[in-house]
Amino acid sequence: MSQLRPALFAVALTLAIATPAQAAAAAPVITVQDGRTQPVFSYADAVREHVYVESTVDSDLDGALDKVRVDIIRPRESGPSLRVPVIIDESPYYDNSGRGNESERKVYDAAGNVTKFPLFYDNYFVPRGYAVLNVDMLGTTKSDGCPDVGGKADVLGGKAVIDWLNGRAKAFRADGTPAVADWTTGKSAMIGKSYDGTLANAVAATGVEGLKTIVPISAISSWYKYQRSNGVIYNYDYASFLANYVDTDPDAKCQAVRARMDAEDGDDTGNYNAFWAERDYIGGLLADVSKVRASVFVVHTVNDLNVKPDNFSTWWKALADRHVPRKIWVGQTQHVDPFDFQGRRDLWVDTLHRWFDHWLHGVRNGITGEPRADVEIGPAQWITQRDWPAPYAIKASLRPAPDGSLGLKPAARNSTASFTDVAMSENDMVADVGTPNPGRVAFTTGALPLNLRLSGTPTADLRVKLDKPTANLTALLVDFGEDTRVDWRRGQGITTLAEEDCHGESTAADDACYRKVVTNVATRPLEIVARGWIDVQNRLSLSQSTPLPAGTYGTVRWLTLPQDYTFKKGHRIGLVIAGTDATYTDEAGTGAAVTVDLAGSSVSVPFVLGTPLADMPKDAATFRGPERVELPQPEPEFQFF
Repeated sequence: MSQLRPALFAVALTLAIATPAQAAAAAPVITVQDGRTQPVFSYADAVREHVYVESTVDSDLDGALDKVRVDIIRPRESGPSLRVPVIIDESPYYDNSGRGNESERKVYDAAGNVTKFPLFYDNYFVPRGYAVLNVDMLGTTKSDGCPDVGGKADVLGGKAVIDWLNGRAKAFRADGTPAVADWTTGKSAMIGKSYDGTLANAVAATGVEGLKTIVPISAISSWYKYQRSNGVIYNYDYASFLANYVDTDPDAKCQAVRARMDAEDGDDTGNYNAFWAERDYIGGLLADVSKVRASVFVVHTVNDLNVKPDNFSTWWKALADRHVPRKIWVGQTQHVDPFDFQGRRDLWVDTLHRWFDHWLHGVRNGITGEPRADVEIGPAQWITQRDWPAPYAIKASLRPAPDGSLGLKPAARNSTASFTDVAMSENDMVADVGTPNPGRVAFTTGALPLNLRLSGTPTADLRVKLDKPTANLTALLVDFGEDTRVDWRRGQGITTLAEEDCHGESTAADDACYRKVVTNVATRPLEIVARGWIDVQNRLSLSQSTPLPAGTYGTVRWLTLPQDYTFKKGHRIGLVIAGTDATYTDEAGTGAAVTVDLAGSSVSVPFVLGTPLADMPKDAATFRGPERVELPQPEPEFQFF
């Protein structure tokens, strides 16, 4: 009883002293037991309705403010006398790719109300005293407007919904009559994977009042990082492509908006400009992490080569720097929801339940006092630690030598290695590393005497000269050694089974049951652990190109993508330096001859020490590595959902 929200205490007390007949006839109220809200409300009898919230933007330039379609399911008892908090999944995918591993779409009845809400959030949380809102992002499904891929319309449409829940914006029913959210406390959460989670990041970074927590899963924090790496372009004209994909209206409606994005995205240089600043939620023009009022529960995977993991690592650090209340799960599959982490589904649902109960219902359940990070360190093998990266990691500088070895001591002065910037696949870059290849140079340690865990973000630090104004550079950190690892390249890292389990209550139209999954594994002689790319002309600034004078050495320093990975005893750590990575960019190689000053070059790696690095042997000159391993290519970049 002491854990009940104060506003409901009197109601609960009345029930406690009522006669059995009176209690049976009384309406249910929010009930807390064992630190969790209990399923006391009927899912079948829940109110299902929809409204149109007026935004502050006119993205389709038709002279009227865009309206955001909001589909609502809430306990029938909710209203002015029993207000409930809100869980929001705003998405552009409700009428195209669908949501979740089973690609669920909304299903409507004759009155236009949703009878099937995708995912389990409605089935599970509505009986426990929450409203669940499925919001159509502006420009998609049943909302007005045009999608602008992370820009003003995307951000302010979702913000308007939070404002409406707190009485600061207008909404209308289908017949044009006003709709008032008199059934909510105004406290809300946003959750979702990929684009959905990106919208949660964006809205939180506006500082909107009433948004108490967000759960961004595999989400973007900077659209520049989603489509660029230090000036290297992953895909050309991607924003307009994605906008057209999620907009199921006739192409002509938003063609002008897409044309403007193509004109403004800076594909001619790859530089960071005003277009990307509008779509940067860490320090952008429209949204900024310094404005975040909500707590944040981040979920991402280190092998997500769709929404690459620098999107979560930089966001996470910015949140930490500002002491934002936060929690994190870090997995090893690819673009996968934690609901589909093998063996973790029950734990995920319960953890999410306690997180929402704490931040939206005020339940004191201790979740904020638990270890902040859950980290997958092997296939379906998880540990908890007080933060991520591992707080006790120590950076070590691994240095390349002219004999092909990689160790702790700098190479002799005037030692160099050379290659040409040509477009190569990663398979070609890591093949037969002991044999010279004109498109790359490679270096390896000796066999490791003990396990060595990487936790965090390596830094490539090279001193190079070119015979042309610029070159694309790739740095790969590789684990050479036969092992069974998460096969994140196949099926995003999971296989879906026939067997189901259920979380929540069901109706004939909307069940709470979903197919189980298992983690894919594969045994191979190597794994590319960390990747990083840079256009040399962006070594000083992302927003301004600065060619490197031909024949002159310059320092090129950049972060690779983050990782959490254990190099096993007997394996070797490899460093491959090459030109344009054809696996992840559509750019062509510049053809520049690249000379690396080995004495002035290194890669800094954050290790959780399992062995003194001074004991790392240097017998790499005799190691050639596998002649060739065909690593499956990751699924195409446009599979963002």
